Amino acid sequence: MRAVVQRVSRAAVRVDGAVTGEVARGLLVLLGVGRDDGEPDAGWMADKLAQLRVFEDDEGKLNRSVTDVGGGLVVVSQFTLFGDARKGNRPGFTDAAPPELASRLYERTCALLREKGLPVGTGVFRAHMDVELVNDGPITILLDSKRLF
Repeated sequence: MRAVVQRVSRAAVRVDGAVTGEVARGLLVLLGVGRDDGEPDAGWMADKLAQLRVFEDDEGKLNRSVTDVGGGLVVVSQFTLFGDARKGNRPGFTDAAPPELASRLYERTCALLREKGLPVGTGVFRAHMDVELVNDGPITILLDSKRLF
């Protein structure tokens, strides 16, 4: 699994003009599922997102997690994170999971985050979505459950 994680002061996702997920202080997560991903990747990603220390402590150091600050998450499915544009100008998506697997692992990751007591808003899988955010910092982190970067 891959994720682009942005610390936000607010974020929302809309489908056909209707808000399907929103958060005030917290994280916006664009989450991609790879064809070789499974349950362990969902668990790793949920643990990492819940514990990622990207919020300041009283000394201004990034020592607090979204859990520590009482924040929430908006998690948006993003298969294009597995796009390969190394050759030519049109990305290929052969490394992205098929929709059935991707949907299951996306939903599982969100469920694991909720089990940790975190509020989680979502987009709609395979829908065209409008995502808006105010990146706080800005702080943006890339995560990969296979630890490729």
